[in-house]
Order: sequence, then structure tokens, then C-alpha cells
Amino acid sequence: MYLIFSKAVQNKVIQKISELAESVLATTDFFLVDVEIKGNKTPEVWVSVDAEDRGVNMDECAEISNELSFLMDAHNLFSGKYRINVSSPGLSRPLVDRRQYPKNEGRKAKCKYKRNGEYLKVEGILQDVTDNEIVIELDDESRVTIPFDELVETKIIPSFK
Repeated sequence: MYLIFSKAVQNKVIQKISELAESVLATTDFFLVDVEIKGNKTPEVWVSVDAEDRGVNMDECAEISNELSFLMDAHNLFSGKYRINVSSPGLSRPLVDRRQYPKNEGRKAKCKYKRNGEYLKVEGILQDVTDNEIVIELDDESRVTIPFDELVETKIIPSFK
């Protein structure tokens, strides 16, 4: 991936875009999940947003995109053209914010966590979410409790019924 600016500058730009996105989202029930910059000659800004208790629709993404791009232009973050893509994280993306967990209760999840210096994996139903931990119910109906500070990655496994 070739970017027009250095990694240090890219990190500063991502930080500024994150701040601007947070200000746009402040009046909504959405929260910022991630900001990435990809692309070659024309940078592509990928902004992921989510809500605690519902999905994000295309019209809402377009509205956020319009407001955010207006602010980005006002702050002259790019010297030339760029593209902006605002979307929900999608099924293939791991959960990265604690606020994403409650709406996924009852769904199948694959978790990677680190306990006592060892990496462990577990797959089952996300049974419970508290402020400090999650509970995964395994196929044999046993349960594994994982504190958030031990979680390395959690992915929701799509179910097509």
C-alpha cells in the first residue's frame, strides 16, 4: 500500500478524522468503531460506525459521510482528491468496542483471548455481557467467562436460517 504521506502524518490525519467523526456522531446514537486510510494516488478514507442496539442503514451512512467530508474539507486534511466510505463494520470484522457486544448476545461467536500468558480460543453462543466480561456457552452447555481485558479478538459467526 503506497500512501501520499508518511506513516506519522497518516496517523495524525487518522486522529483528526476520528475527532471530526466523533463530533458528527455526538448528536446521534452511533459511535465510531474505526478509521482507516487506504489507496494509492487517491486516498480512501474508511470510517466504520455502529450503534449499540441496532444496525446502520445506507441513508444514515450517507448523511454521516456528507457531514464528515464537509468538515474534512474545512480542515484541509488532503491536498487533492480523496474518497470517503462510511459503513457499519460488517460481519467479517471483529468486535472492537465493548458497546458492540450487547446487541450480539445470543449469536455464535469465536473468541481469542490471553490467560496466564497463553492464547486460547473458544467458540459458542455469546450468552451474557457485563461491564467487565463476556460469557460464552459452549456446545456441551458449559460456560467460559472472559474478562474484556483478556480478549484479543471476537468475531461473530453469521447464521443463515
